[in-house]
Amino acid sequence: MPSAGIVPRRAVQLAALLAMMVAFIAQLVGALLSVIPLFIAASVVNLGLDLVLQHKQPGLLAVLGRIRFDVTVRQLLRDMLILVGLLHIDGINPLEEQAPLTITLLLFYGTHFVCQAVAVLVRRSRSLPFVTRNIDATALRLCDAPPRILSRQTGRRLLRFSVPTTVGMMITAITADAYWGGIGLTVSLTLSAGGTLYLSTWLLPGKRVADEQQALRWLDNWLAAYRPTVGMYFSGGATSAYQANMWLSTLAALDGNPIIVLRERFMVQKIEATDVPIVCIPKVAHLMRLEHSTLKVLLHPANSGKTSQILRIPSIKHAFTNHGESDKLSSCNPYAKAYDEVWVAGPAARERYQLADIGVEDKDVVEVGRPQLAPIRAVRPPGPGGAPAAPRTTTVLYAPTWEGWDGNPGNTSVILAGENIVRELLADARVRLLYKPHPMTGSVDPRAAAADARIQAMITEANARRGGARPGPEAAAELARRTDELEALTTSAFRKSADELERMRLQGTPEEGRAAAVEDAGAAWEEAYWNSFPEWEHLVITTARPGIFSCFNQADVLISDVSSVVSDYLTSEKPYAVANTSGMTEHEFRVNFPTVRAATILTPDGRGVAGLLDAVRDPEKDTLAAERAELKDHLLGPSDPPSSVRFNQAARALCAKADERRVRMERRLAGIPGQRTQEEREALDASEAAGRKPNGASGAAAAV
Repeated sequence: MPSAGIVPRRAVQLAALLAMMVAFIAQLVGALLSVIPLFIAASVVNLGLDLVLQHKQPGLLAVLGRIRFDVTVRQLLRDMLILVGLLHIDGINPLEEQAPLTITLLLFYGTHFVCQAVAVLVRRSRSLPFVTRNIDATALRLCDAPPRILSRQTGRRLLRFSVPTTVGMMITAITADAYWGGIGLTVSLTLSAGGTLYLSTWLLPGKRVADEQQALRWLDNWLAAYRPTVGMYFSGGATSAYQANMWLSTLAALDGNPIIVLRERFMVQKIEATDVPIVCIPKVAHLMRLEHSTLKVLLHPANSGKTSQILRIPSIKHAFTNHGESDKLSSCNPYAKAYDEVWVAGPAARERYQLADIGVEDKDVVEVGRPQLAPIRAVRPPGPGGAPAAPRTTTVLYAPTWEGWDGNPGNTSVILAGENIVRELLADARVRLLYKPHPMTGSVDPRAAAADARIQAMITEANARRGGARPGPEAAAELARRTDELEALTTSAFRKSADELERMRLQGTPEEGRAAAVEDAGAAWEEAYWNSFPEWEHLVITTARPGIFSCFNQADVLISDVSSVVSDYLTSEKPYAVANTSGMTEHEFRVNFPTVRAATILTPDGRGVAGLLDAVRDPEKDTLAAERAELKDHLLGPSDPPSSVRFNQAARALCAKADERRVRMERRLAGIPGQRTQEEREALDASEAAGRKPNGASGAAAAV
């Protein structure tokens, strides 16, 4: 059943399309019957409505394009109706006055189509076989993009350039003087012709970027100079960038020269602020050039259809790190056996893979911990008498996961239990609720989207019934200041017309020390964010910032589903609860999902919430504290050595395996006539670059 917000939106869209059709009919009637007021009003409304929809509802107009009624056809029809209308107005000579108008109009459309062709050529010339970030790519002769109204917005360009024509023609219809129509057409023709000539300058040598072969040679040279060792490979949809972002700090801290390899062009701007060089290589043929680089190891935070393409490169070792661990079957995907190693947090995941029996050998599983959990603070320091201090307000973080692809009702609690859990929490006057749903909630099952909307509405209503002191205006001012500081460090100010190449130029080599500055600015922003709200106010957090770890640090207790959120939260050793919507009994639920072993289990009707809150407020009732500490080590591994150290050791060990394999292959190739080893090829390249043959003879001598 469609939600309440969808129906009115569809009604508005249908009304807009109906209004456009009515305007066309009214324009036709006014033109044929010489009803000048109707003719003028319909012509202006018709063009104005198209202009508004181009800005507000471009997707709606795309539907008209699929039935061959695109913007060019619509505008051409409008102009034809205007000419027909002028034919029926007394005082306008068809041969002496209207014929020149028609010829000028045809010239206008001619320049429009020429501009369209030039725009295609410009876009093609400004499309490189790769996209980079955090790399100095000035050698590719990058320059600013042309105005998007000329290069990419065909429909808006035609409509805007047609405005002078329509205005002039309408004045002609009122005055019966073709002079005004001629002025309007001349202005439109000048705009179109001038725009075409200006756009053509991007095809001149001074503004042309490197061609494909030149760009690929540059990429090879950059890889040879940078000499990457360990990288992260990622491919996914627009909402999946968080899977890669969670590994950025870990990747940057590794020994050697890290790199990020992407496959989708849009993903380059989805990756959060980092100093690690980013290279997006969409085509498989170009991706294979990595085989000849020094890259030894690629880390994979997610499986995707394009993962198999990079696995073809035998010189690179591949480790699957996943983007979180849970007891779900998705954490033991059979695809994992395609990797050289599977890196997991602790013993629990190792056992999970062996129990799943999906072909992943135990020797290929490496326990590395979860380095990115370092920002999570442990349980609050004890108060008087050795017990944790009980806060006046109990902050509960409800962070359910999404519904997944398989339709399993146990994936998310949002649909079956979410409203009941939230209702129980909101009924307690001493509870402050932080609701942070998974970013993909509702992307597969509309029931999840509807339940999520109802939960947010419940929280809004509960806030309306609450009251109390609020932070002063200085708190909001501090948040605004910290936001500006953070955005200045993490985002680039792009023009609206900026394209990939302009962004590549602006996002070149980052300034030294930017990563540390971003970390400090992020921490300051989070502090300002939480300080800007009163302690009694419930919050709905659907934005990427503040992140889930920051929410962990604010919470006294977590309610979630069987997901990696639970494993990560255990770092704090604070109480947590898991909703059981699987249909299993509590015993079966605990047996099948070890991560809930130290959790309070909530039923779909919300039972168990009251007992959970009592355990948080009275440490003597918290009977699961010791079990949480034990489960933490089982899930995440030991604290000594730190996870960051173990992760780096695993990366170095896998790099060593890549080196060993490369040496073996070099030795084999050395025994084949006509083959050179890697060292010999590098020596040959270096000598040729110096103008000498390998034996030391000069280039000139060799020529002789």
